[in-house]
Amino acid sequence: MKSFVMTLAIATTSLTAPASASETRAIMGSILTDAADPAQIDAKCDHYMAAIEARRAALEQGTEPASVETTLVAYDQMKALINAGQGEFTLYQQVMATPELRNAGAACQVRLSTIDSELNLSRPIYDKLAAIPAEGADEQARALLDEVLAGYQRAGVALDDEGRARAQAINEELSQISTEFARNIAEDQRSITATPEELDGLPADFLAAHPAGEDGLITLTTAYPDYRPVMRYANSDDLRRRFSEVYAQRAWPQNDPLLRRMFTLRQELAELLGRPNYAALVLEDKMLDTPEKVETLIADMAAIARPVAERDYARNLEVLQQYRPGAREIRYWESGWLAPKAQEYFYSYDPQETRQYFAYDLVRDGVLKLTEDLFGVTISHWDTPVWHEDVETYEMADADGTVIGRFYFDNHPRPGKYTHANMIPIYPGIPGEADAVPIGALVQNLPKGMHDTGLMEHGDVTTLLHEFGHMLHGMFGGTQHWFGQSGISTEWDFVEAPSQMLENWVYDYDTLATFARNAEGETIPRELVEKMNAARYFNEGMGDMGQLGYTNVSLQFHQQPVPDDLGAATRRWTNDYALIPMPDYVEFQSAFGHLDGYSAIYYTYRWSKVIADDLFTRFTAEGLRNPATAADYRRAVLDQGGTKPAAELVRDFLGRDVRLDAYREELAKGLVD
Repeated sequence: MKSFVMTLAIATTSLTAPASASETRAIMGSILTDAADPAQIDAKCDHYMAAIEARRAALEQGTEPASVETTLVAYDQMKALINAGQGEFTLYQQVMATPELRNAGAACQVRLSTIDSELNLSRPIYDKLAAIPAEGADEQARALLDEVLAGYQRAGVALDDEGRARAQAINEELSQISTEFARNIAEDQRSITATPEELDGLPADFLAAHPAGEDGLITLTTAYPDYRPVMRYANSDDLRRRFSEVYAQRAWPQNDPLLRRMFTLRQELAELLGRPNYAALVLEDKMLDTPEKVETLIADMAAIARPVAERDYARNLEVLQQYRPGAREIRYWESGWLAPKAQEYFYSYDPQETRQYFAYDLVRDGVLKLTEDLFGVTISHWDTPVWHEDVETYEMADADGTVIGRFYFDNHPRPGKYTHANMIPIYPGIPGEADAVPIGALVQNLPKGMHDTGLMEHGDVTTLLHEFGHMLHGMFGGTQHWFGQSGISTEWDFVEAPSQMLENWVYDYDTLATFARNAEGETIPRELVEKMNAARYFNEGMGDMGQLGYTNVSLQFHQQPVPDDLGAATRRWTNDYALIPMPDYVEFQSAFGHLDGYSAIYYTYRWSKVIADDLFTRFTAEGLRNPATAADYRRAVLDQGGTKPAAELVRDFLGRDVRLDAYREELAKGLVD
């Protein structure tokens, strides 16, 4: 009883004087970089949960009149705690050294998701927020409040007690499924063995890093640094076929029952909330806010990309016939290997020749230097503890010395670590407090070191800059007055656009010349970059059609009844667009992590590509390294966080709405010899 009374006292005080942003940040503390026992992670989770529960009680039980200064501030700070916790414990799940530590992070994610779902269905909190007088709110507060209230409606706050209880139960089970689904993908790293002869065609540094064992065989894992080079360069058709089959069945069959249950629960939730399907529900707060608009986008983009893709296919087949006479079609495991050969045949461009200039250490430094030059910032070492010796730490400051944000690079693979690439926003910034800036982490799987061990594909260079683009978006926009408008808090189908636009700089010779050097210290030749650019748009049509296939999978799983055979449905929906069909052994859905995180909205990547191409038109007209254009872009788009609708951000920078013209013009370059 004593502790209950104390909690109530704290809660009542908090409502009268809502916790400051400083107090909220103090609760977050610091990252448990040296955690050696799951109990440490559990204890910090308990710390978060107690603080959130106290603030929840204050909001639900308080009796004073609702206002922006009390109610909305208290709500915003409570959500800041939840989101920071989700970021921090996502980090633990993805990067910690042992399964026990990673599982502790995952368990806290479930707890945080559960309380977040409960809060989103809290009728007392909703009623207090809805009672805030409109005349007491400025434009940003009103926009945030409107967004929050709409979110409550989508969550089901208007349902009766039984309906809200069922919605809560569905959300809790979905959270548990999400955790298990991601864990299965991360932990199911498979391997095959190959003879030295089968690795004919692989770069010398790859061969040196993969010596044969005592049995004379070489072990290859499904981690990206193994899989991608083998599928791109190995001349052994049988090796590529075997490796593609193993890779295409990661997390299968164990994830299929989870997906089936996930889709079933999402459909039930949509129907409970009066929507025809989950796609209709999840799209309501996006730029493209209905399934029909997404389907129109897919159709429009396919109409542009298909003729280019068909030409790509014909040219690839022409090259394939030199190696496999009489070939009538390109097989699934041939496409990655065929691409560099076709680029060399038609454009005299050999990706292996480019690769020698992209050592990780140099690329990393080049990406940071590009950021400094483009946006007028300074990036330096951040002296802080780390959870693994590979982790690198940085601090970014504005031209006047004001620190904008701090971040971690965890960029190299290790057992049990997250297997893809993402940016994790961890802690938010607090306006006016120099020591409380946004903190984030890049978690990727790139080669490590210099030319002997760290050579990267150009695609890896692109990925590094893309993910760092998310970091920049989160840092530049990460310290707004309201947490709910800070960082990457725009509509979800806009968030990829800034990162996709930034990818263009790794095709720019002036940018590459600042860091791309071979082992002898020679700068990448301009002629080689020109060849790379000539070959850049080759296969872009086919690539886009494949991505539209994945977009279709994402949408259809959330509009159609759950298929009896998830793999067969995935292959069918993908093959409606992709020109190289998936063979029957592909169980892509089981390791398609976006089916969990993005649900029906994988189209985000295609729509963001349209926006990115359009945004880039100002840079092509005014100069890629034009500081005035970059400053205007930062001010109009990145610095704004979520304070404006995404469509308005685009208009502020371009002076008009988004058009498909730039995307169409880019794809048309693939038709030029």
